Amino acid sequence: MPVTGDVKAVDASQPGDSQVQVYAVAPRANAMPNEIVDGFLESMTSDDPRFRTTRQYLTKEAAASWRPNALTTVLTKAPTRKDRPLRDGARNVTEIAYTLTGEKVATVDDQNAYQPLAPTEYEQTLHLVKEAGPDGKEWRIDHVPDGLLLGQSDFRRLYRSVNKYYFAAGQPEGQPTLVADPVYLRSRVDPVTGMDTVTQSVRSLLAGPTDWLRPAVTSRFPAGTALRKGVTSLAPDDRNVLKVPLDKKADGVGQRSCRMMASQVLYTLKDLTSARVEQVELQRSDGSPLCVLGTDQAEEFAPDGSSSGPDSQYFVDEKGHVERIPGSTRGSGTPEPVSGPFGDGPVRMSAVGVARDEQSAAAVSHDGTSLYVSSIVSDDGLPEASVISHARRAKDRLSAPSWDARGDLWVADRDPGNPRLLRLPGGTGEPQEVEVPELGTGRIEAVRMSADGVRVALLVNEDKRNTLKIGRIERRGPASAQKISVVDLRQAAPQLTDVTAMSWSGRSRLVVVGKEQDGVQQVRYVQVDGSTSASGVLPGVNQALSVAAADDEQLPLMAATSGDGIVKLSPGDNWQTVVKGGFSLVYPG
Repeated sequence: MPVTGDVKAVDASQPGDSQVQVYAVAPRANAMPNEIVDGFLESMTSDDPRFRTTRQYLTKEAAASWRPNALTTVLTKAPTRKDRPLRDGARNVTEIAYTLTGEKVATVDDQNAYQPLAPTEYEQTLHLVKEAGPDGKEWRIDHVPDGLLLGQSDFRRLYRSVNKYYFAAGQPEGQPTLVADPVYLRSRVDPVTGMDTVTQSVRSLLAGPTDWLRPAVTSRFPAGTALRKGVTSLAPDDRNVLKVPLDKKADGVGQRSCRMMASQVLYTLKDLTSARVEQVELQRSDGSPLCVLGTDQAEEFAPDGSSSGPDSQYFVDEKGHVERIPGSTRGSGTPEPVSGPFGDGPVRMSAVGVARDEQSAAAVSHDGTSLYVSSIVSDDGLPEASVISHARRAKDRLSAPSWDARGDLWVADRDPGNPRLLRLPGGTGEPQEVEVPELGTGRIEAVRMSADGVRVALLVNEDKRNTLKIGRIERRGPASAQKISVVDLRQAAPQLTDVTAMSWSGRSRLVVVGKEQDGVQQVRYVQVDGSTSASGVLPGVNQALSVAAADDEQLPLMAATSGDGIVKLSPGDNWQTVVKGGFSLVYPG
């Protein structure tokens, strides 16, 4: 503790070191009402076990009924209070109310799911009365809403984003695909459960997916499976093996299902623990091993369908031909034309999308009218157009195409007279229109499929500006006559008033180019649930037209600009020019 220097007032919600801890302080004797309110709000920002100290600011009845884990409300800053006496005519006031105000930007529900909100006014009332205590009557809060109320800086200090993993529904048995489901958990020990972050993550995984993702995924854990009673701490041993004791619900699980369950745990914890987890051992209720799975064995369940990742980046050169930049770890290989009609064919192209196996690609003609699909590894001739747009203006025609993990091709026709989102099964099938029932009067400007094929990122133009929305892919009916729709659209970058480009960058993150209200263009990361981190803003790049990122977050971020050509941003480095001329740069997918 410092013993010299000035005394300064400290705002509990000021930004600072993420390792700073706030300790709850019990109310002092004969505390004034405003001290009770301030102490209660500050105590909510602490790691107070079971919120025992926090509850001392409440009446006995309110303390017993208050549920701090019901909802977390996030404000831009710590709430502002103002008093509003209910009975101030007499000399001895017996009750008083304080109104808490602020600007609400997000909530985290009891499933730990983050929900961004357009900034709205927050107003809530805390009611105080005098309650008899051991030292006489003391002011206490008798009416308090369930949940926690935090400023953004405190929220970022106390919580961290964790990806849980579930299997995509409807996948062939031999081709399981894991899907990331982001939630926010306490960074240290959860005051309510007493669990550390690792144990919280496993507990949340066992509880099942969040409501938004639930219709599109399944869990291999039998319904109702939980940790063995009394388990509050999980940690890998000196061999980096994590043992997870389960209850009786999982006792009879077969080896194949158990290995899939273990892969869910392994990938959920992969980026979480400081001590690397190299093996997961699931245990029966009696402590005997149920199955064991190591990181090398879990590769068959990799969330992006492959542990190797893409080998190259692709772009359209100034002549309208598709070129490949080999060597994705550096993004600095010498560009070379692809094989086939896209490399030296008669039709100039304006945009390209490469299949994840890098055997074929789809390209849009220079005028945006036609979409072609062809091999990029053999010298085939130019096929007939798979999709044709009849819009009058080029900017109203076809968007850049995108491939999903199933090998299907997606593209948007922006024709004002007939706007459509189209899917080509297998890349070469008959185009099928995909319903987007919540689109309203908006028009899809760009489409990017996630690696898991369960989610899609859409740039939607409405009221003359583009917003980024994430939708869930819903599949109905047999594979031969499947009906596809995009449902439950939600904002992914509500803080940006206009988004001009975007790309997936990992399993639950996107990189976007856009502007805040009255701001300048910026490049930043956003989570698929709409949350952002304090480190989400990237170094600026001039006049970015498009942006491309890989599923592997360690690979360089690429951008096509109007002034500097194609540039790259490697981890820990600055933007560097790769190719002076070119546009529509993409990673496979």
